[in-house]
Amino acid sequence: MKCPYCKADDTAVIDSRLSEDGDSVRRRRECEACHKRFTTYERVELHMPMVVKTNGHRVPYDREKIRTGFMRALHKRPVPAEYLEAAIIRTEQRVIGLGEREVASRVIGELVMRELRKMDDVAYIRFASVYEDFQRVDDFHDAILQVRKPQKKRVR
Repeated sequence: MKCPYCKADDTAVIDSRLSEDGDSVRRRRECEACHKRFTTYERVELHMPMVVKTNGHRVPYDREKIRTGFMRALHKRPVPAEYLEAAIIRTEQRVIGLGEREVASRVIGELVMRELRKMDDVAYIRFASVYEDFQRVDDFHDAILQVRKPQKKRVR
């Protein structure tokens, strides 16, 4: 690490600590040449994959689009904000866990539906109706029957 004061290459770490949020390491360093001290932070750098839309276009992953999808489905539903945040984080972790440079938008939509199904039946049906492009009342009926099947774990 170069010294920000004199640009010397030789610096020594004199203290390392995990940050309060646990997402980074704070390091106090001292320059071997000028003896000035400075702080650096080490964080994990995640590269989200490109999203391949159904029309073949590639767009950067956008967390806000995921949030918007959840928010629209959960509008006026009794689901705490922390559940929403946890669902977004789990969705992102699954996308990263795929280990791919590109992920089909369809895969992300399926992950969002899986999270909504665990959180709220009505939100799940709302999202599914748009995502699956329901055209008939029977489409809603079939989705409701799917929701009624027993699940392993429900959030409430």
